[in-house]
Amino acid sequence: MLRDLVSGIQHVGIPTINIDRTVDFYQGLGFDLAFSTTDDSGNLDVAFLKLKNLVIETYQEGTELSQTGSINHIAIDVNDVEEVFKKLMEKNYDILDKEINFLPFWQNGVKFFTIKGPNNEQIEFSEML
Repeated sequence: MLRDLVSGIQHVGIPTINIDRTVDFYQGLGFDLAFSTTDDSGNLDVAFLKLKNLVIETYQEGTELSQTGSINHIAIDVNDVEEVFKKLMEKNYDILDKEINFLPFWQNGVKFFTIKGPNNEQIEFSEML
């Protein structure tokens, strides 16, 4: 079974039409630029951004987004969702939720909110209670 072979998510791929803007956005959230490159033809720019054990690969290939599909959201575990909400409001991030949400998931529930990234991706900040 794959369960015995999988150790976690390696990375999440997000296509972009402006790699510099995307890198700046995620660095503003605390991600570090772990690796970046351009292919030999100069047609593909790639950047890997890392925050603890979460890695995002963003890539730009031309001026149009690929048609391969998209990710609905990326969820990031946090220890204090209220503090994260406050900090991102102060920095004028595009917060999609007017307040922190609660769902009765897992044993004690989860509190979360979502922001919009520069490529219309949704980034959820989630605290398991």
